[in-house]
Amino acid sequence: MEIEGLGKLLKDHPFFADWSDDYRELIAGCAANHRFAAGEYIARAGKPAEKFYLIRHGTVALETPVPGNPPLLLETLHEGDVFGWSWLVPPYQWTYDVKSTDLCRVLSMDATCLRAKCEADHSLGYQLFKRFIPIIAARMHASQMRLLDLYGPKT
Repeated sequence: MEIEGLGKLLKDHPFFADWSDDYRELIAGCAANHRFAAGEYIARAGKPAEKFYLIRHGTVALETPVPGNPPLLLETLHEGDVFGWSWLVPPYQWTYDVKSTDLCRVLSMDATCLRAKCEADHSLGYQLFKRFIPIIAARMHASQMRLLDLYGPKT
């Protein structure tokens, strides 16, 4: 798919919908289309976080590995959601596993490409950080609530 088509897909996604056409076209050069089958891992905890993803269709599970037990489901994400903030924080490693729970179509954003563009245009970087901070906070809160459900006091 050409960059113009990726720019349109970015515009159609809530994460970038209200961005300027110039910024969307600039970052479209960092984007790629992907398809994942049900049960396929998109990312693994501890592995390099080289991308973040915009869900266009389907569902993904954010899981944390538990030694000697099945992974713990932390959150389920759907069309319109974003995942993969670890590309922003050195050492750029995934903090959880991400698994497609059904056919999933996503746009990936290459982290090296984006970091270079953000370094060249600090306003772009600021806009990305403003978008990611609420996502990071929501993921941390969801993880905390899930852990409290499992290990908190029982009443």
